[in-house]
Amino acid sequence: MVLSDLPIDYDFNQIDILKKCNAANRKLAELKGICQSIPNSEILINTLSLTEAKDSSQIENIITTYNDLCKQEIDININSATKEVRHYIDALKHGYKLVKDNQLLITRYIIEINNILQNNNSGLRNQSGTVLKNDRTGEIVYAPPQHIEQIRRLMKNFETYINEDNDDLDPLIKMAILHHQFESIHPFFDGNGRTGRIINVLYLVLKGFLDIPVLYLSRYIIRNKDEYYALLQSTRTTGDWKRWVMYMLEGVEQIASQTIDQIVAIRDTHQLTKEIIKQQLPKLYSRKLVDSLFLHPYTKIEYLQVQLGISRQTASIRLGQLVDIGVLDKMVLGKHHYFINKKLFSLLSD
Repeated sequence: MVLSDLPIDYDFNQIDILKKCNAANRKLAELKGICQSIPNSEILINTLSLTEAKDSSQIENIITTYNDLCKQEIDININSATKEVRHYIDALKHGYKLVKDNQLLITRYIIEINNILQNNNSGLRNQSGTVLKNDRTGEIVYAPPQHIEQIRRLMKNFETYINEDNDDLDPLIKMAILHHQFESIHPFFDGNGRTGRIINVLYLVLKGFLDIPVLYLSRYIIRNKDEYYALLQSTRTTGDWKRWVMYMLEGVEQIASQTIDQIVAIRDTHQLTKEIIKQQLPKLYSRKLVDSLFLHPYTKIEYLQVQLGISRQTASIRLGQLVDIGVLDKMVLGKHHYFINKKLFSLLSD
């Protein structure tokens, strides 16, 4: 099949699409507001991206545990899969910085994101022969554009569509179209699904729907994986976009609602931890200390030392005191000593 340029010639102004779009928009606006109730945005960026990295990689059969990923984050190397998932977090944060600094999402940035994700510099596909197969049967289900000139042209068109607002489509509908188009171009040798899911959230930041990247659809796709791949292909073959757009809008609404609940729980746990430290260790308390315990579920002496600008001995003493009052658990793995914010870990791993 020949992949069409954007915009798509299709009537998206159907009543059920518009109703679902309005519902997703309302939930997304609520999510944006809830995020602002946590003054230190790094808490949400760091913690929620861990879960997204694990989930998005799982879709591509790159499997790690949340526990191993947390250990990798504090430089306790576990296995190659966990290291690969860690590249996803680096790629996401790099893309977020590019979008915030430049207010654009261009092909060059997308290539940078994929290079970090893949930990190489392979860039766009420049050899023919790539096909997508059914994992179970081996049957070829789709052949993306084969030639580098065609891929470059389609990515240039994609870049124009993502950055310009020349139509009256709601951005959430455009996000669904853009995700389908990117996965259909399949511009890289590997990592197209994960790169495409990073583009989703960066687009929402670019268009002002979110201030920080916290809306991740990977959890929704995992639960509806067969439908996701079936709709990708049926939309290509039939040209009927309605079911695909409705699927994506439902994902935005569901995951926004779940993320709101998660952020409220993080906020409440942060407040509770602050009160416990204030009551039991008043001389130790500072807002910076509490925030440091929520930047990541796991920490260690060196991290607290850097974050608070204190000596190693002082950091060790303070972590010990936090263990004594039950705020942290101390763990030992070989030569590594690390500390777990058990309440935060429970919220995120669940």
